Order: sequence, then structure tokens, then C-alpha cells
Amino acid sequence: MKLKTSLMAAALVSGIGAPVLAEEVKIGVPTWTGAQAIAYVLGEIVTSRIGGSVEYVPGNNATIFQAMDQGEGDIDVHPDVWLPNQESFTKEYVDGAGTVTLSSNPYEGNQGFCVSKDFAEANDITDITDLGRPDVAALMDSDGNGLGEMWIGAPGWASANVNEVKVRDYGLLDFVEPIRAEEAVKTARIKDSIAKGEGYAFYCYEPHAVWYMFDVVMLTEPAFDPEKYVMVQPSDDADWYDKSMVATKDDLKQVQIAWSNSLADRSPAIAEFFANFSLTADDVSGLAFEISAQGREPAEAAKEWVEANSDRVDTMLGL
Repeated sequence: MKLKTSLMAAALVSGIGAPVLAEEVKIGVPTWTGAQAIAYVLGEIVTSRIGGSVEYVPGNNATIFQAMDQGEGDIDVHPDVWLPNQESFTKEYVDGAGTVTLSSNPYEGNQGFCVSKDFAEANDITDITDLGRPDVAALMDSDGNGLGEMWIGAPGWASANVNEVKVRDYGLLDFVEPIRAEEAVKTARIKDSIAKGEGYAFYCYEPHAVWYMFDVVMLTEPAFDPEKYVMVQPSDDADWYDKSMVATKDDLKQVQIAWSNSLADRSPAIAEFFANFSLTADDVSGLAFEISAQGREPAEAAKEWVEANSDRVDTMLGL
């Protein structure tokens, strides 16, 4: 294959092993495990194959997109942009301001609500509306307040806003309490509920480590219907909740990275690599499993993945 000039210059090393071209990037790291996994794969390739330096910066979607928009290098890349979940940000900064670039190499994501397989089979739970049955809601009520708990996502997640509207529009609010908490809280609660034989429902998506960690099933929802899926995010309108209506399953998602356009001037080899970067949903699920279930450090799991997929990394680097 023809070598791309900037990537070749970055990837080649001198006789003593020092990079010919030193570049740097600050990678945003959202809270969910898949995003962390991708962030560290990006960082590992930048450091081990391009010879650049990396700093990992924790942040939510709004913080990361705002920093990429500013283009000052505080945060240069978002590793896991779910569309249309985060469309309010891409419309503002990619389509509107034109300060952020969105990758054209997405993987596919699927979102829904899950329960453990044992809980589902024992109580004939197959559809989202089953969570509104009083007998099922009572089995999910661990704190005795009369409502079953359902985790809808972490603070700052656009998907959590969608799920909050869904709980209302599926008619579940009289039976189910939507809970926002960090993902680690959800994972611990799944494990605990299965061990105790209790009911628990939670927002779930593919790719994700949960499919490797527990025996869970995704509940059916009404098929995606754009006329019944009108979501206004808080970043667009303070009255987002009242102006939204979501009574249908999410459409399949396109998930990709996004980076600040200013990166092309500051670190052109890294920006060019980002344009070629590509993972599959299975890649992300496997990495997330190593981190969440096996207790591996994200950097360690990423390093192992890059070493095991050298040919694919070569392609991303234009080699």
C-alpha cells in the first residue's frame, strides 16, 4: 500500500528508537467502559506506533465537545460518539460551527432495557410493558418505596435523558423509579440482584461487557418509529422533558470517534490516523469485558489488543 506521508513520518523511528516526529493529543474519557476502552486503544496506537504523547482527560459529553470546539488542545478527541443520542452536539459543533470532525468509520450499536434471564423466565417478562405489572414492580422494589428501580444511565449521558422520557411515555412512572448513577453502581446492583434472586431492570446496550459478565436478556419494545421518537436534549431546550415524546425503541446507532479540527494543524499524523481508525462492536465488547469483568487496567487491555491486531493497526496507519 502507498504510505501516507504524515503517518509514515510519524511511524518511522531513528536508529536509537526515538520518534522522528513527536506529536501530542489529549483524549477525552467518558465514564462508560466502552468509551474508556476505545480511548486507551487510541492512546496506545499514538504512543507505541506513532511515537506521540497522550494525556487522558475525564469528562462528560458536553465538556468534551466544548473543548474540541474551542480547539485549544484541552481535549482533542471524543472516543465514542453515539448517534443519534449525541446528535445535539454533532449538529452544533460538526454541522453548525464546523469545528469538529466526525469519523466516517462507525460501528453499530443497539440499545434497550434488560433484566436477568432468570428473573425474566421466572416472571414471564419479555416486553418493556411487563415492568409496569404491579407484581413485577414489587419484585424490583429493593428500598420499599413502592416503586421498582430501573437504572436509566449515568449523569451526563444523553441516552439517560431519552430513557427518562421513555419511562414516562411507556406508562411506567406509577410502577418504576428511573435511577441515574455511575455505571459501576449498575454493574454491582446486577450482580447483587442475581445473587439474591431479586428483580432489577437496567438500560443496556451492545457492545458492552455485560453480555459477557451476566446472563441477561433485552426486552422487546415497539419497533422504531420516527414519528413517535421526538427527543429534545437539555442542551437544546430547558423544557426538554415536556417537549419530548419517545414511545418507541431506539433505532440502531452509529458509533464513532470525533476530534477537533484544530488537531490537523497541531498534530497532523494523529489527525490522519483518527480519520482511518475503525473498530467493530465485538472489539469493543471484548475490551469492555476485559476491563469490567476481568479487572484489567484499560491501558493494559488496550496494549494487548494493539499487539494482537498489528495488521489492522497497520491499515489504520496507512502502512
